[in-house]
Amino acid sequence: MKRNANTAIAMATGLALSLVLGACGGQGERQTAAKPAQPAGEPLDPAKTAERLVKMRSQALGGDQQGLQQNLKALNDDVNRSIRLADPARRIDRENARIAAKGVKGVRSVVWLDSENLFVIVNRNAERSYGTIDSICGELEPLGDTLGVVVNVQSGAARNGDELEILSRNCQLKPGERAMMQANRQVDALPPQVRAQHRANADAALRAERAEDRQESDRIIQAGTPEM
Repeated sequence: MKRNANTAIAMATGLALSLVLGACGGQGERQTAAKPAQPAGEPLDPAKTAERLVKMRSQALGGDQQGLQQNLKALNDDVNRSIRLADPARRIDRENARIAAKGVKGVRSVVWLDSENLFVIVNRNAERSYGTIDSICGELEPLGDTLGVVVNVQSGAARNGDELEILSRNCQLKPGERAMMQANRQVDALPPQVRAQHRANADAALRAERAEDRQESDRIIQAGTPEM
């Protein structure tokens, strides 16, 4: 039994040490302050991981199989979060998530586009925001691993193409980032680059129109001004 435990700890140590060494590059003294749970997409916390490895070795040598298994699972969870891998065992129930999201202030309707993309329509343009996405993700948090969810928000009060633009973000990542094996689905009817080009073209046309108006105004003034 102890040989199996030592084998397990050795394998975990080899994996974790390689990740820790990579995360430690360029850092100074080891920090011992308490840290929050491992954020998705961030490198492993060197101090936290080293502390866990020491504890795992002690548990292996002392025959504490339950404690060792718990720390092995925690280490595996941290590694998965660092590589943005959602936990399939904590997949969020879609109907419960839909009901929870509808309880957020300003949300008019909620529907799942697929197993990962939650589409939300809000009542006002101002509610089409990352703040609304944060509120929705907060409601989903007790239901499972929100790393597997992308929230897409559109305004139900939109009056033009720009206001119709859909705001999207993975619950635990920065805008534009996706979890491992999570498709970056184009939910908006117009891709961002096409919308930006249309906006630039409209701005250029407006500037040209104003310049032409100024030239016409100058011609009228000159024609109506008597020569001295």
